[in-house]
Amino acid sequence: MLEDKKIHILYIVGKMMRAGTETWLMHVLRHINRKRFQIDFLVQTSELCDYNNEIRALGSRVFPCLHHRQPWIFAYNFKNILNKYGPYDIIHSHITQYNGFIMKLAYSAGIPVRIAHSHLDISFSEGKAGFFKKRYSILMKYWINKYATTGLAASRIAAKTVFGDDWELDRRWKVFYCSIDLDPFYSSVRQSVIRTELGIPAEALVIGHVGKFREQKNHAFLIDIFSEIIKRDHNIRLLLVGDGNLYPEIKEKVRLMGLSNYVIFLGARSDIPRLMLGAIDIFLLPSFFEGLPLVLIEAQSAGLPCVISDVITEEMDIVKPLINRISLMQPADLWADAVFSVKSSNRPIGQKESLNMMANSPFNVNLSIKTLEDLYVCKVKKHEYC
Repeated sequence: MLEDKKIHILYIVGKMMRAGTETWLMHVLRHINRKRFQIDFLVQTSELCDYNNEIRALGSRVFPCLHHRQPWIFAYNFKNILNKYGPYDIIHSHITQYNGFIMKLAYSAGIPVRIAHSHLDISFSEGKAGFFKKRYSILMKYWINKYATTGLAASRIAAKTVFGDDWELDRRWKVFYCSIDLDPFYSSVRQSVIRTELGIPAEALVIGHVGKFREQKNHAFLIDIFSEIIKRDHNIRLLLVGDGNLYPEIKEKVRLMGLSNYVIFLGARSDIPRLMLGAIDIFLLPSFFEGLPLVLIEAQSAGLPCVISDVITEEMDIVKPLINRISLMQPADLWADAVFSVKSSNRPIGQKESLNMMANSPFNVNLSIKTLEDLYVCKVKKHEYC
């Protein structure tokens, strides 16, 4: 970094809640050189969200830009924010398809570096979309292609579904893996203390899942799998961490299936590493689709055997002995078989060894943050090799 001028970056996010993308952005904010980079957040809500206070404590600002479903009002608000709080060198947008509209607005505002970031495999939702949503998707991708100066993707499938099948032929598009802070996984925890705190019997096997209660996470099928598991062994618990719009529906399904005594709903938590190290024995992730689920990075860092759907990109398989993939075409009882197969086996690798492998991977924020800093500087300086 040769210049002293501070680079001003505006992140565009739905809202700064505890979720995968937002948690990664907080890892970035905590570890980036804040003397060199000023990062602010433009969000689509006026709610006080999980990370807002910490963002402000770290010297960044949060700007509500409302009415995103009324694009003419959103555009007016967006322009006012840029005029009042700018100028910005970089707009870095993280709202997958809506990125297209953001890129167009940023271009009109004269922002020189416009980064569209794809965090999801959207092929599943596109396949279920109606006529108008499909037209919307086509328009957003067109605007991304026309107005973005750079496109980043959390995985190869996240790149393909937003930037197109030939994305690798366009030098603007790149895969950039999201990463996590591994320091909490070096902590020593007492399992007995954590399990007592959560009301889990000391000898019980605990299956864990961390994720927003949204369609993509496939919670309904997860409960079906657990129903098959509990038929065979009552000394097992299911720990569900997260919140979201499907939370009441899934909780009711658990009640109707008579599983309430075996399923623990924890809501959103800030101590995921502690829970993985001290409470969970097996991690279960039957998602319909993902871009790059950071919880799978966390689970491997904790040394947990993972039973996951085969739609999740293999780019995540850093500690391969821990990964067990199953097709979503398989019924719940065969998923239960896979869980019991893991249960009856000795852990194939220790947590310290797993953590060491993660520390040397692209998913370690201490390694990836330098790459991101260099990318920002390179783009602002307009180097052709970026």
